Parts: sequence; structure tokens; C-alpha cells
Amino acid sequence: MTNRPPLSAYIRTRNEARMIADAVRAALQVADDVVVVDSGSTDGTPQIAEKAGARVMRQTWLGNGHQKRVGEEACRHDWLLDLDADEIVTPALAEEIAGLFANGEPPCSVYRTPMAIAPPVGEPWIGFGGVVRHKLYDRRKHRAPAHKAWDQFEILAGASVGRLKAHILHYAFADAGQLAEKVNRNSTTRARELKPKPMPILVLRIFLAMPFYFLKRYLLDGLIRGGVYGFAYARISAYGRWLRDVKMYERLRRERGK
Repeated sequence: MTNRPPLSAYIRTRNEARMIADAVRAALQVADDVVVVDSGSTDGTPQIAEKAGARVMRQTWLGNGHQKRVGEEACRHDWLLDLDADEIVTPALAEEIAGLFANGEPPCSVYRTPMAIAPPVGEPWIGFGGVVRHKLYDRRKHRAPAHKAWDQFEILAGASVGRLKAHILHYAFADAGQLAEKVNRNSTTRARELKPKPMPILVLRIFLAMPFYFLKRYLLDGLIRGGVYGFAYARISAYGRWLRDVKMYERLRRERGK
């Protein structure tokens, strides 16, 4: 795309050499400014990102939402595309976003963006298993939350919300081992930073909730359509959600023991 709109993309990284070059190059299809906010990578991520065309800044990890705010501030433009280092802007999405700028700024201040998980083997899961995020937005009207655990902003009442049709491809895991490490890490952060549920509720969840966490992902979210990987992804995701309950329980026990 030769005439890219006034759009910045930002990506938080720490040891993301696996896909950062692909993520940067894909973002550059539509954004003329790509910022990588690196928090201490030791695998060459900053150098790979720079070679791919990104501006790289170093920032000690501040927490999920806080780190995004650093990225927002570093961007040259007010219109932003929020990406993770394993998220790929497809040509269809780049074309759709560029079209929003055809007559000036986009008509809405934020856009719902569908995500499609791309498993390690096989076709992307289009239409099931993924989530919808608000990836494209005007930072003058929306900002990432100043929070250590959460990084998704709430849509303010009265905000004009548009909908994108094309997907971001989310290469969420290279293999089952990496996915297990990821959910373990995320459960630790959320158990530490979020307000815990009352102890009786946590105990009930620890004993009873695992099957419900699994069935929600597998049946309600449609991962049953993903074959073996869909089943495994639902199981590991459910385990991560259950593990957060256990870690919150441990946190409360420690706090009460002081």
C-alpha cells in the first residue's frame, strides 16, 4: 500500500523474536508509523523489529495497561492500531482500515475488530474461538486503562463504535507448551492485581468450576469446531482460568495470615 493513512500501530514486546518481524511488516501495510515498546528482551527482538521497519523504545515493564499507555504516548498519530507481537494484520484488514480514511478521519472513534486464532497447524479459526477487541481507535477519545492487569479500555457512553469485517490473525501459541506457560503467567498477574472474590466463592470455584470453564470455551465459544487443537486449547484455557482462582485463594490465605 503506497498511500498509507495517518495511523500509528504500537506493539508491546518481551522476547517475541518468533513473530515480531511478521507483525511489524504486516502493520506497515496500513500504518506509516509502527512503535515497539520493549521491556527487556534478550532474544534480539528489538533489533529484529528495527530491521523490519519499527521504531523501538525501551521501557521497563509497568503492567499491561500502563505499558500500552507508554505505546500510545510514543505514537506520532492520534489514530492508533493496538497489536500484540503475535497478531497479524491481513491484507483485507489493511485495505478496510485504509478505506476508513479515504475522506479524512474515520467516522467513528473506535472500531470493533474481530480476531481469528491461527493454530500451529491448519487453517485459521474464522468465526469461532476468537474474541472481538477494539483495536483501532482515536487516542483523543479512548485510552488504555492505567491498570497492571487489564489492558482493554471500556467504551464510554455515547461513543461512536464502528465494526470492521476483516480479521486480525492471532498466532496465539506456537505449541501446547507455550500456551500452558502463557496461561500460567497470565493467571499469576491477574490473581495478584485483581480484586479477589470472597473466600467461599473461590473455594466453590476451585472444587466445581473447571468443567464449566471448559464447556464455555469448547461449546459456547465454538472451539469444538477446531478439532484436536480446539479441544486442547479449550482445556488449557479452562485450566488457566481455574488456576487464577487457586492463586487468588492462596493470596487471601497469605493476607489473612499476616
